[in-house]
Amino acid sequence: MAVSEQISASRKEVMRQSAKTQKNPGRHRGWTGRTIMTVIMLLFFVYFLMPLFWLLVSTTKTNTDLFATFGLWLAPNFNLWNNLHDLFTYQGGIYLKWLGNSAYYSVISAVGASFFCALAGYVFAKFRFPGRRFLFSVVLGAIMVPNTALSIPLYLLLSKVGLINTPLAIILPSLAVPFGVYLMRVYASQAVPDELLDAARVDGAGEFRIFWSIVLRVLSPGFVTVLLLTFVGTWNNYFLPLLVLNDPNYYPLTVGLAQWNAVASSNSGSQVIYTLVLTGALVSIIPLIIGFLCLQRYWQNGLTLGSVKA
Repeated sequence: MAVSEQISASRKEVMRQSAKTQKNPGRHRGWTGRTIMTVIMLLFFVYFLMPLFWLLVSTTKTNTDLFATFGLWLAPNFNLWNNLHDLFTYQGGIYLKWLGNSAYYSVISAVGASFFCALAGYVFAKFRFPGRRFLFSVVLGAIMVPNTALSIPLYLLLSKVGLINTPLAIILPSLAVPFGVYLMRVYASQAVPDELLDAARVDGAGEFRIFWSIVLRVLSPGFVTVLLLTFVGTWNNYFLPLLVLNDPNYYPLTVGLAQWNAVASSNSGSQVIYTLVLTGALVSIIPLIIGFLCLQRYWQNGLTLGSVKA
């Protein structure tokens, strides 16, 4: 009798476990899938941060240690502060001049491009005029054209008007951002209600007053999004400044550091400035990191709010 009861209890336990498995058939598979995805994401995380970690480690070394020690580990001599001092004093402190040039070009271009993109996007979204669809199609087509392909035509155009080797040769082309116009058009169509515009017109406000006092404030997340994208694009721009600038006093960081790297790579015995190139590259990304961290909240909102309906 006792044996029969034990057998019956065992069968009930097996049936209970089988029922749990049938209720959650993908639990084990889901856990395994999540683990695999987590491992993959960690691998990508390490892959993307590895160059930054190598750059950070390399800036702490002397030129001798840079080539004699393992690239992903610190050298016995911590030389970061000396490298920073040499960077800011080399060639009369021209690196600070390049840093100021990059900041000047990027800030002016980002603010100007964001304003024009917000204005154009608002007009495309809320106004009906002849040729509206055709003009917006031209904007969409311009997105497909790489900036590098436009560098030579821009050089010829700027040379005709006498702007070669001037800051305007960098700033003016950076004000035209077709993707920013498209982004602001999509954002304005969703974020700016027609009732708000009608109420402002009834109160007697002009169109530019409406845009400046009402629309621009509503579009502030999208404005900051375009500002951040344009700032990063202008800061990292290399080919256009290389073509239109020939005075080192007007160089941005990208061209200046490339010139130093070319000298270090030549056979002129100047390889000692390799550490200066690496230290300069590390310093050059700090403004981008700070700007992204400060504007990340607006950037995410700007990209997602108007993305449901074009």
